[in-house]
Amino acid sequence: MTNTDLQTTESTTDGPFPFTALVNQESMKRALVLNAINPTIGGVLIRGERGTAKSTAVRALSDVLPEQTVVSDCPYGCPPDAIERMCEECRHRTQAGESLPTETRPMRVVDLPLDATEDRLTGTLDIEQALGEGQARFEPGVLAAANRNILYVDEVNLLDDHLVDALLDAAAMGENVVEREGISHRHPAEFILVGTMNPEEGSLRPQLLDRFGLVVDVEGVDDVADRVEISDRRAAFEADPAGFRREYAEKEAALTGDIVDARDRLDSVSIPVPVKRAIAETNIRLGVDGHRGDNTLRRAVRALAAFRGDTAVTTAMLREVAGMALDHRTVQLPFEEESTSVEDALSAAIDEHAT
Repeated sequence: MTNTDLQTTESTTDGPFPFTALVNQESMKRALVLNAINPTIGGVLIRGERGTAKSTAVRALSDVLPEQTVVSDCPYGCPPDAIERMCEECRHRTQAGESLPTETRPMRVVDLPLDATEDRLTGTLDIEQALGEGQARFEPGVLAAANRNILYVDEVNLLDDHLVDALLDAAAMGENVVEREGISHRHPAEFILVGTMNPEEGSLRPQLLDRFGLVVDVEGVDDVADRVEISDRRAAFEADPAGFRREYAEKEAALTGDIVDARDRLDSVSIPVPVKRAIAETNIRLGVDGHRGDNTLRRAVRALAAFRGDTAVTTAMLREVAGMALDHRTVQLPFEEESTSVEDALSAAIDEHAT
């Protein structure tokens, strides 16, 4: 019997497979929800063999995210009530006293194809028009469409490195900057970045791997009862997609509500000083370069606390997310027989600072 998770399935015209109907794969689902609560975590890379529901989970996520209000005639879908997050045109219109037209839209998954060019990703500037009329016309790319949505890159390890660099730069800055012949254009590019890959088909450079906030590894389900349940649910979805989605509508709505509530309480979640020290000590013990590991772990664990309805982070929460935030940032030195695990480093740090 192969170690393949049969819950992988394509979306239908009735909508994607319900997120709450996914069996097992708790770490993957947790990482996606945490990024939905706090996109500044920096996205998630999901690694696993074919058929482990990676793509299914990503597409299902969009269905449980809350709808958002956008400027209806803006190509970037700017938020009408947050001038600091607007594109230049929407900002100018607002400052001029114009009432911007709005509409409510669901969040969606924007795909970046493997054969995409840099222009397709970032957008293009019409230099000839700039020379003739003094103003460059900008043709938006994938990053423009992804603003305030989910940007999904399947088989990200097969994407050209320069595209991955541009993608991760935009994700880190929340902005896309296109420069041609001394002329530049910038627009907001805030998105939940999700990459998936099969490690058997190649790996990401460590410098790129480190730029993903969270990394989770998924495997096929070996439990007999779970595999039967996966197959049953897939068969039911394929037989009647709309009916199957109705069965999970209440659970889907409840998860959406939990995400909305978590976003609202996120800023009020505190991290006690002993927990802060344990986070720092863990990164030191693991030899994690820079401060990205500390910052990511803080953001992820605060999102988890907000999702749970708690007002303060605990060491138990740290244990739930430390691996996905730090495992990919540890480097095993040449000739080193065994490196310190995240779990061991965290336990020692908690013992020293948080007990």
